[in-house]
Amino acid sequence: MTSVAPRPTLFSALPQLFASGLSRGFLIRQLAVREVVSRYRGSWLGLVWSLVNPLLMLAVYTFVFGIVFRVRWGQRGDDGPIGFALVLFAGLIVHGFFAECVTRAPGLVVGNANYVKRVVFPLEILPYVALAAALFHAAVSLVVLLAFFVATAGMPPLTIALLPIVWAPFALLILGLCWFLASLGVYLRDIGQVTQPVVTVLLFLSPVFFPLEALPPALRPWLQLNPLTFIIDQTRAVLLWGQMPDWTGLAAYALVGLLVAWLGFYWFERTRRGFADVL
Repeated sequence: MTSVAPRPTLFSALPQLFASGLSRGFLIRQLAVREVVSRYRGSWLGLVWSLVNPLLMLAVYTFVFGIVFRVRWGQRGDDGPIGFALVLFAGLIVHGFFAECVTRAPGLVVGNANYVKRVVFPLEILPYVALAAALFHAAVSLVVLLAFFVATAGMPPLTIALLPIVWAPFALLILGLCWFLASLGVYLRDIGQVTQPVVTVLLFLSPVFFPLEALPPALRPWLQLNPLTFIIDQTRAVLLWGQMPDWTGLAAYALVGLLVAWLGFYWFERTRRGFADVL
């Protein structure tokens, strides 16, 4: 059976969510590596698929939207298919990172029932493992993007070094959602059928295929409610356009991400005692 730890209070949950990740960093890395390797085990190309998949995605979306439909970004000189491909792929990387974590979250505990019933295991690190595995795939896609950028436009701007700062609040938000969905998925199995269409809707309601400025001013605040919108814009700013992040917006996003992570972890810890009974 799992270890029975005192249930955290709302205030003690905040330091615990960071302490859990830091104190079990080695275990998280080991499980994340196993997760990535097992995904490609048995295939001919193995880990090469992690490189082939983003290349294929970049080629297909560029052909469909940049050549067939002739979609153009309409700003910063990104009017050709190459410029549009870079802008598009940057947005798709952010969405892919989010989608991989959130769609897997409802099955994190259900898919590891042996950890719940048979051994003493820190279940709260499962979202960290999912985040680390998704971050690996996002990093591979970023390497593809940067290689494409260098081949077509030259060296990327120095502001690329700020990308981890831009993504840190995003990672907190994702962790909070994963803790909440992982717990909810144990008691309500249908939640796993809901996340995929919701993630798809968020893709088309975020500025992945079009700039936010292309929308009527009355609609822009509604798209800002999408958690992907701000991070997609800031990722493009530091990766492609050499702009500094919106520090005020990033600070506000960090507060929201911290709040979501805090409440998600608290919910997970308060509900985890019933996992063994349900599974």
